[in-house]
Amino acid sequence: MGMLEGKVVAVTGAGRGVGREIALLCARHGAAVVVNDPGVGGGGEGGDAGPAQETVDVIVAAGGRAHANLASVADPAGATSIVEDAVQRFGRIDAVVNNAGILRDAIWHKMSFEDWRAVIDVHLNGAFLVSKAATPYFREQQSGSFIHFTSTSGLIGNIGQANYSAAKLGIVGLSQSIALDMARAGVRSNCIAPFAWSRMTASIPAETPEQKERVERLKTMSADRIAPLVVYLASDASKDVSNQIFSVRKNEIVLFGKTRPVRSMTKIEGWTPETIADELIPSFKPSMARADEVSAHVFPYDPI
Repeated sequence: MGMLEGKVVAVTGAGRGVGREIALLCARHGAAVVVNDPGVGGGGEGGDAGPAQETVDVIVAAGGRAHANLASVADPAGATSIVEDAVQRFGRIDAVVNNAGILRDAIWHKMSFEDWRAVIDVHLNGAFLVSKAATPYFREQQSGSFIHFTSTSGLIGNIGQANYSAAKLGIVGLSQSIALDMARAGVRSNCIAPFAWSRMTASIPAETPEQKERVERLKTMSADRIAPLVVYLASDASKDVSNQIFSVRKNEIVLFGKTRPVRSMTKIEGWTPETIADELIPSFKPSMARADEVSAHVFPYDPI
């Protein structure tokens, strides 16, 4: 008996990479899986039924149950169809994995509004729409698990990804609100920031020695290492785990802290711009994050 025996899980962006590995492992643990993927390119262009159907075929060939859904999570009707397919095909919905994503990277001052909106639509609006569609079912059955994919690009920062970083940090806020609002219904919501080599991360620039070293590290982190944590969070074993942010880096699982006050300084007579410059900032300086910080500074060691 797998940890998800009798469960129904919807995984967005499940035709390739991390999403595919999640769908396969969920099925191996007994879940019926809705495999959502419109088969678009890395920037959201085109469409192809092949990736989603191929994942379904692998699951079915192994004796599992799966259904392909080709909708875009950024379309309200499409997002709803993902959940409705789960209920109509398999009778219920127990977990939603918001993994779908695209990239349209550009240095901030060269980023177009179209590229900003496209990434926000898929990542942040997509997570909202699919989660919203599942919520009535979760409330009625008084159970359910939302598993949202964030990124260290949002949690820590990254160059040339203002749209992606904003969306991924927004997903953390969304997950937190869902966890708080749905706790009374026995529903939990958590985030995962994955480190894995995939079609998405393959677009990371590798021009400087530091960038090349970072890419080589990523290549050692396969997508299948992310899936076990997803299976756990989708299972009843995680019934007391909600409102958390995890990260998976090869064989290492990290728990991220939430934003909390680091330092505080009070001036009874009130602050002036001059005293802020002369007293506050020098006092805060040792605790301030470095201005150029990216995930490589937080995780400078090789993947374990």
